[in-house]
Amino acid sequence: MIEPLTPNTQAILLLTAPLIAGRGETSRDLLGLSDYNRLARILREQHKQPADLIGPDAQELIKLCAQPFGRARLEALLGRGFLLSQAVERWRARAIWVISRADASYPKRLKTRLKEDAPPVLYGCGDVALLENGGLAVVGSRHVDDELINYTENVGRLVAEAHRAIVSGGAKGIDQAAMRGALVAGGVVAGVMADSLERAVLARDNREPLMDLRLVLISPYDPAAGFNVGHAMQRNKLIYALADAALVINSDFEGGGTWAGAIEQLDHLRFVPVFVRDGVNIPKGNSALLQRGGMSWPDPQSSNELGAALLTAAASISVEPKQDTLPLMIREEPPAYDSAVAAKPTEMSVERVELPAVDVKSSSGEELFKTVREILRRELVAACTEEEVAELLAISKSQAKTWLARLVDEAVLEKVTKPKPVRYRTASDRLL
Repeated sequence: MIEPLTPNTQAILLLTAPLIAGRGETSRDLLGLSDYNRLARILREQHKQPADLIGPDAQELIKLCAQPFGRARLEALLGRGFLLSQAVERWRARAIWVISRADASYPKRLKTRLKEDAPPVLYGCGDVALLENGGLAVVGSRHVDDELINYTENVGRLVAEAHRAIVSGGAKGIDQAAMRGALVAGGVVAGVMADSLERAVLARDNREPLMDLRLVLISPYDPAAGFNVGHAMQRNKLIYALADAALVINSDFEGGGTWAGAIEQLDHLRFVPVFVRDGVNIPKGNSALLQRGGMSWPDPQSSNELGAALLTAAASISVEPKQDTLPLMIREEPPAYDSAVAAKPTEMSVERVELPAVDVKSSSGEELFKTVREILRRELVAACTEEEVAELLAISKSQAKTWLARLVDEAVLEKVTKPKPVRYRTASDRLL
């Protein structure tokens, strides 16, 4: 059953979404991402939420917010209630849900990694919890030969057999091949669509895995929106932000969405280690990405080899976070409702932490546990198993298990049970 829109999400949709419910023209005065973030700051200063803009005391708040945008513009956008009701009816008929950055169910990885670049609204179909699984992002060109399609499907199959998820863009060619390979093998998949979400959720091949809760399709753009080059470029960062590692199957040289997304990841965002398919007859783009810092894909032949490759990448590659460019007032003040402006944790470090196994009930153990708490809160942005945590801290698995259980009880970490094996990651505060 599709949950009703929260009041905050209703307000954010009115302000930012085209609300395509038919062939009529949509508003040209929508708040873009930068405008919405500016409005979010103003609301924050007033200790208000987006829902207050459509509440009983809305007019006074709109007046306070109007200076940067114009009161008439805000009132016109917020007055689109009938259009919103039409759009919601259309989405529900297609089993499409909508969440916003103000909702607790919004993916924590996007809030943590993208911060203010996280889309204000996400449309989707399927189990939203799958967006917290991480996994391997697989990207590449739309136009490839059958040999490369088969190769990519096999990668998807190995990922599924390794109990990891596939994250991809849902486009023809490499994206769909990776997703298809994983789904046929019984795996789970998160598809980040740049366009035509409505059509994708109705596609025959997607219906069964959507209903089986093995596939989730999302888009930051209206479900009825068509292809747009800018949208395709922008959604790349979402694919990387939702993953633990990435694999570029093939890329053009200095052109195309695959190249742009990989370069942005390697040179600026650095959310995850980026593998690049290597070997004979690889395209020039692949060679260039390897020279820019991409890791040579070891071409694993079994699920165990694939799992080992991903673990090695996470443990041995330094992934530096991008510079924090948020305004000082937002970095210093605890967020009131928009966790896209929350402080960003760093990624897993290269250096293994040497810690003795001790009794955490002793006084010295308590001091050590405080250190462990901070290390794991910082390092486990990407979910890790008990074995991986033990390796990271150079302790026994039983000691790691004891500490992890306590940190879960303290809500410092949260347990991820799907897909197996059980993993642990930093718990994100519920911030509206």
